[in-house]
Amino acid sequence: MMPQLVTVRVKRPDHRAIRIWVPVLPVVLVLSPVMVLAVLGAAVTCLVFSISLVRALGTGWRIVSALPGTRVDVEYSRTAVLVSIQ
Repeated sequence: MMPQLVTVRVKRPDHRAIRIWVPVLPVVLVLSPVMVLAVLGAAVTCLVFSISLVRALGTGWRIVSALPGTRVDVEYSRTAVLVSIQ
């Protein structure tokens, strides 16, 4: 299953938090031309290094499918960033 929503929350030193919700599907649709170029680049790279293209794409899809439920917390000084993938 592909991630549906990415939530980004930034806590700033002045105790005001910024929260942004990013739906994944519209972003993927807008960036699809770039993604096609990335897949073509990956295909060329797989051919150059003798890696199975089908296996590489399958592994990439498994990584994307495993992303829902991931949380990344980064804290530096008095600023914190939380990224949650749902």
